[in-house]
Amino acid sequence: MASCGYLGFIPRRLWGTDSGAGTFGAAVGTGAGAVLLAIGAPWWCTLGAAVVATALSLWAAAPFSADHGDPGWVCIDETAGALLALVGLTMWWPFGVAAVVARLADIYKVLPGVALAERTLPGSIGVTADDLVAGLYGLAAGWAIMAVL
Repeated sequence: MASCGYLGFIPRRLWGTDSGAGTFGAAVGTGAGAVLLAIGAPWWCTLGAAVVATALSLWAAAPFSADHGDPGWVCIDETAGALLALVGLTMWWPFGVAAVVARLADIYKVLPGVALAERTLPGSIGVTADDLVAGLYGLAAGWAIMAVL
């Protein structure tokens, strides 16, 4: 579960490192969000999926996150963050912007609160929280684009 159905292990198999595993997890969340957008699901369906993914992340990452550890192959947290970034977005351009901003915010951790959440919160809460904070940045960007359009 922590590796999103073993997707988190793909980079290790392909290039011998866990680098990039989070992008596979984010792709799961973005793909689920795209399906929900394509079928016209109400906003609360995406929110519900984000809540479920967050709960799964908190539970599944717990055994692997002692002492602020965040193994690269654990990517269910990126799924939760990606889904959070897409809540309520009803157009494809804002959807794409939100997904990209959330992913970049998680990768580079330069926006306020992203690195702090991971660094200061214990265990699986810290593992998951940085992705949720990054997801909130993506959500804000997506909503800003929707407001303009």
